[in-house]
Amino acid sequence: MSHRFDTLLITGAAGRLGSQLRRGLAPLARRLRVSDQTAVADLQANEEAVICDLADAEAVLRMTQGVDAIVHFGGAALETSWETILSANIRGGYNIYEGARRNGVKRVVYASSVHAIGYHGVEEHIDASAPHRPDSLYGVSKCFVEDLSRLYWDKFNIETACCRIFSSFDQYTDRRMLWSMLTFDDCVRLVEACLTAPRVAHSVIFGTSNNRHQMVDNRLAGHIGFEPLDSTEVHRAEVEARLPAADPDAPAVRHLGGWFVNLGHPDDEPKPTPASVAPVKLNG
Repeated sequence: MSHRFDTLLITGAAGRLGSQLRRGLAPLARRLRVSDQTAVADLQANEEAVICDLADAEAVLRMTQGVDAIVHFGGAALETSWETILSANIRGGYNIYEGARRNGVKRVVYASSVHAIGYHGVEEHIDASAPHRPDSLYGVSKCFVEDLSRLYWDKFNIETACCRIFSSFDQYTDRRMLWSMLTFDDCVRLVEACLTAPRVAHSVIFGTSNNRHQMVDNRLAGHIGFEPLDSTEVHRAEVEARLPAADPDAPAVRHLGGWFVNLGHPDDEPKPTPASVAPVKLNG
C-alpha cells in the first residue's frame, strides 16, 4: 500500500479530536507517532505511542525526530490557569516549532481556535486578515502560536496551516453550535487537506462544517482545498425545540467566541479552603 507519509506525528492523541484524527489519518502514513501526556489507549498496529510533556524541550526534540509532518493538537484545551496555559500551550508550542526546525520537519497543522478572534462580532463576517482579538488567556496562547508559526515560515521555511476550530463535539448544547460546529468527520477532512495540499505556506483556515449560516469567510484559504461535507441542518429542529430562545444582545451571542467572553480571569476563581485551616463552626 502506498502512503503519503512515512511517519506522521499527532500530539494530543488521547484527546477528543486527537482520537478522531488517529482513526481518520491512519491511511495517510505508514506509521503514526501518537503522543499525549497520558497513555494513549487502544494502540493500532501502525501506531507508536510517546508519553510527552510538551513543556519538556528535550522530550519534544526527541519526539519530533524522524517525522515527515506534525499535527499539533496537544495542550490545554480550555481556559485554565495562567501557569497551565504558559506551560502547555505557549512553551509547548514553542518546543514543537523548535523540534520541527531542528529536525527538518517542513509542515505543521496546528489546532488553533476561534478564541484567537473571539471578540469579533458575529455580524462582521471576518476573514483570515482580521486582527487577533482573543477572548481568554487560552485565546492569547492560540494567538502566540499563530504568530510563532508565521515567524517560522518567514524565517525558517516551515509551512503551517492554523486551523481555527470553532466547535467540534458529538452533542449540541446551544444554538451557536448550529453555525459553529465542525463535525468529527469534517475535522479529519480539514486536517487531511492541510497535510496534502501542494502548498500551504502560512495559512489560517476557519474550521466549521457546511452550515447554513457562515459567520466567517474562508476565501483566503481556498488553496488548501478543504471541502466540508457535513451540515448541522439535520439537527436544527431538535435544537430549536429543546433550547430556550437566546438573548440577541447577550455578549455570548454577539461575539464569535460565545460563552468564553463571559469568563473572568481563571486565577481569580475561588479556591477551596483546606480542611486543616477551615473555620470551626460552633454549636449553639
